[in-house]
Amino acid sequence: MAEFDADFVNTINLPGRIGVLATADADGKPNAAYFGSPRLNEDGQLVMGMMENHSLANLEANPYAVFFTVKEAPVGFNTPGWRLYLECKQIDREGELLAQVKQAIASAVGEDAAAGIKAGVLFEVTRVRPLVDMSKG
Repeated sequence: MAEFDADFVNTINLPGRIGVLATADADGKPNAAYFGSPRLNEDGQLVMGMMENHSLANLEANPYAVFFTVKEAPVGFNTPGWRLYLECKQIDREGELLAQVKQAIASAVGEDAAAGIKAGVLFEVTRVRPLVDMSKG
């Protein structure tokens, strides 16, 4: 599991932070979707709330994903950002994780947004790469 310093965690957790979550189903068919306000901790866990959608269905079949996010806007080729490689560890459709996610979303953007959340999803961040990475690693 990756570990991060407080500055990196705070940058990822900025209110309004958005990014793209890429997943694939059991057959490898890809999906990419826009997600807002992920929560990262220093121990390398990322939590997101999800509606009943392709991303959630894909994670139930294939636990691997990548979350792409940028540090600033507007976005250009030199914009700093990251690719967080993820492994889904928990999908909570009725427990404490779901309740925490819904409460955080309700506080940030309102009860209507929270009502649509059907699962709290916990990922382990297994690797981080810069958004633009010309290395072969």
